[in-house]
Amino acid sequence: MALLLAACAGAPPPPSAELDAAERAITSAEQAQVTRYTTTELNTARNELAAARSAVLAENMPQAARLAARARLSAELAMTQAELLKAQAVNKDMQQSIDALQQEAQRNLSGVKP
Repeated sequence: MALLLAACAGAPPPPSAELDAAERAITSAEQAQVTRYTTTELNTARNELAAARSAVLAENMPQAARLAARARLSAELAMTQAELLKAQAVNKDMQQSIDALQQEAQRNLSGVKP
């Protein structure tokens, strides 16, 4: 009986901190509207979080912790990729503006009126 109680007492608790961190990362990504730029990673994060919750229900806490950590990382990847794509779009717009200004300056220097 004592052995059974010791075995039960040694069962790992649910990875609440990991699950909460994954949920916060997904919520942050959703609020940042990353789906405008990337949906694959955010969907992956949602699926991994759902799998982590299923692992908790199946009492497989090590797997639940791994899946929750992966969900958080996938959500963070979605945020990072969205930021990169936003920055690339801004860079492209700025380059187009620079090109237009250079063309205008060239016309002005050559005495050609627009």
